Amino acid sequence: MSRLISARDIQEMIRNGGVSIPDDAILTPSAREALQDYEMNGKRAIVTTVAASVSKAVNETISPPSKKLNSKSPKHELEAFFNSPYAQALKEQICAMGKRLWTREYVDGNGGNMAIRVGEDIAICTPTLVSKGSLQPSDMCLVDFDGNQLLGTKKRTSEILMHLQMMKKQPQAVATCHCHPPYATAFAIVGEAPPTCMLPEYEVFCSVGVAPYRTPGSPDMGKLVADLTDQYNTILMANHGVVTWSHNNIEEAYWRMEIIEAYCRTIVVAGQLGKPINTFTGPQMKEILNIKQSLGFVDPRHGLKECELCDSGDWRPGATCQVPQNAEPTIGLDPEAEAAVKAITDQILAQWN
Repeated sequence: MSRLISARDIQEMIRNGGVSIPDDAILTPSAREALQDYEMNGKRAIVTTVAASVSKAVNETISPPSKKLNSKSPKHELEAFFNSPYAQALKEQICAMGKRLWTREYVDGNGGNMAIRVGEDIAICTPTLVSKGSLQPSDMCLVDFDGNQLLGTKKRTSEILMHLQMMKKQPQAVATCHCHPPYATAFAIVGEAPPTCMLPEYEVFCSVGVAPYRTPGSPDMGKLVADLTDQYNTILMANHGVVTWSHNNIEEAYWRMEIIEAYCRTIVVAGQLGKPINTFTGPQMKEILNIKQSLGFVDPRHGLKECELCDSGDWRPGATCQVPQNAEPTIGLDPEAEAAVKAITDQILAQWN
């Protein structure tokens, strides 16, 4: 079975004297960035980069509170938690992901929102009317699973109900991320999931479903999205955008945005090359899904036969030009149209005579 390598694994390799990556290993996006920095800038740069990345991984550096909180916990306990180092680290993670979303132009204006489950029925979320590129930890809000704001100086995001309904429906959902990456959102606008069986990273990390359009922030929209979370971790919201969830952390939910956006952009470009697009065979796809299942990622194709694993949907890239390359262009009227005009003219002339 292929090994999944994280940024922390890269750091450990460096500490032990060198980086050695197995040929069949799968690298997380942050591990790839770390490896690239190491190869380009040497050991000092990678140690600094990875250390900063790992310091943000709250599950690896700061333990959560021993007592599970909920919306009925005393207010002083909620306040103590909301101002604790653990909650502060989560807020900083959200701000860091917001900066990435804004830098990569996945959001504009005050668009996009994120949430992290922090108790039985409570979550930390982003505020409304704040650019994701300028988020501060002090902007964050604490809400219960009914959308009521418990703490925070700014008003919670207007779309929080969707995030909370996802967490209610999918107990594994620790973190959720919503934004509007252009290429993936283009697929959402036409109501079509991207075709499968083309790139391994996409197949491993993303399982994509499409939810019908409803007014953003409405309970109906949240329910339609939440109903898909049992089988999909990346959901295209028709005429709106994309929302992802992770059973690990907010960074993984963000990774899925990068992966689906890069995938959608790549297959759109590949479809313009005028060449047939190569896809995985059944056995190759089966192996990828085995890796995916071992990582605990949901996918509706788990357990299907090899012949059922690839789906191109209604949108198929790779169409080739139907006109032969050496064919001379035809100039003039359509022969059928010309014949029809002649027949009508002949009838008119016959009537006159």
